[in-house]
Amino acid sequence: MNLETLRKDRQKWMTWKNIAPLRKAIEDLEVVDASVSLEDVVTLDGRFDEAQIFAAAKLLMPWRKGPFKIGETFIDSEWQSNIKYNLLRPYFDLKDKRVADIGCNNGYYMFRMLEEKPKALVGFDPSPLYKTQFDFINTFVKSEIVYELLGVEHLEFYEEKFDTIFCLGVLYHRSDPVAMLKQLYKGLDTKGEVILDTFYIEGEGEMALCPESSYSKIPNIYFVPTIKALKNWCLRAGFTSFEVLQTSVTQKNEQRKTEWIEGQSLEDFLDPQDNTKTVEGYPAPARVYVRLIKDKK
Repeated sequence: MNLETLRKDRQKWMTWKNIAPLRKAIEDLEVVDASVSLEDVVTLDGRFDEAQIFAAAKLLMPWRKGPFKIGETFIDSEWQSNIKYNLLRPYFDLKDKRVADIGCNNGYYMFRMLEEKPKALVGFDPSPLYKTQFDFINTFVKSEIVYELLGVEHLEFYEEKFDTIFCLGVLYHRSDPVAMLKQLYKGLDTKGEVILDTFYIEGEGEMALCPESSYSKIPNIYFVPTIKALKNWCLRAGFTSFEVLQTSVTQKNEQRKTEWIEGQSLEDFLDPQDNTKTVEGYPAPARVYVRLIKDKK
């Protein structure tokens, strides 16, 4: 696979009629030196043109991951991504490592990871909108994060292998989860690790829920496994170690409607009479966080 040709082709996405005005808004930003705080709220302080910043941020909606604060503009994203990041933070050490984030969205997690001093940070996400949101924030952060308009299917062909790969909230969107896990495996260097987050259902058996048409109003959810079934998928993909780090049920303080998104959020996805179930009658979204190890001599 020729990634350079693919990169050139995908760069043309930035000229789409719905994306080009967003790119122009970023190009027109008055770039100033900003102090950067990489806490729960990724915060940029400086002498900004506040009206310009606010207008650009609004143009870039919807903001799914965050939160961010630029000057007086607080981008209250749908997901309070700091909750997931802080849950995972005790389980990884990224110093001097080559790190990839698959399905990186606007880069919130990668901006937080900068404090860990990785050797390299590369995000993979084939979304021109999320890439533009990333560029908006990075205009002021001025990091050396690499954002690739590529997907997990390109990982095994990438020019370098990674020590740690984060794959948070992607696996359930794939109709062949074992094939995707194999792609993650092939993207790792020897003895590399994957930090994986996916939906799961309770149960002792080695089985998976297969939603008929949607799960929590999300149409592209194909399989929601028990933890035992997930472990089997990972072992079949070649990983030698499967470690459950945490489990959690998604709460309304973590995912909710704000003025920075369009459409519905978690409160609309759950049965209003019984929040332990989705509107379709399935178990409400719960997540399992695992560490997978590639230990191939």
